Amino acid sequence: MALDPKSKERPQRARPGSRIAVVVSRFHEDLTGAMLASARREFEARGVSADHIDVVWVPGSFELPIVARRFARRGDVDAVVCFGLVLKGETEHDHWVAAGTVQGLVQASLETDVPIHFGVLTCATLEQARARALPPDQGGREDKGREVAAAAIETLLALDQVDAHHVHLRDRQAEIEGRQA
Repeated sequence: MALDPKSKERPQRARPGSRIAVVVSRFHEDLTGAMLASARREFEARGVSADHIDVVWVPGSFELPIVARRFARRGDVDAVVCFGLVLKGETEHDHWVAAGTVQGLVQASLETDVPIHFGVLTCATLEQARARALPPDQGGREDKGREVAAAAIETLLALDQVDAHHVHLRDRQAEIEGRQA
């Protein structure tokens, strides 16, 4: 998710009652934990109560999809947010871990019809990762935990809007069919 320069200008819409699952990689826990803390603050600022945020830690980013899918299949979770970090190394290992993670999360989201948000940083250096993961008050620039949490709430609100529009159309069709009878 790219830094949105207009995000601070938009109103922060809330979605009270949302149930959020967060799956976090322990690899570089100092940064993924910071993203989790920032996401928690954003969720709570948008009306999600602390007891409606379930957190599970996994060994690394590659394990995120299976746990995210399990959460999404439970039926009591509105959205899943995943945090991880994949650093470029001397081999192509980072490419395969990142690709597998992306594919797994997208597949799980589409299979379950539950939004699963990608908060996995793919960086060349630890310095780049810090700049993206940490909020400004901790020396970062982008605060990806906050951004991903905000995107999850905005996606849920968009899905609510789609569902409400569908109900309106269905009710309107029933009304028209009733007049014709």
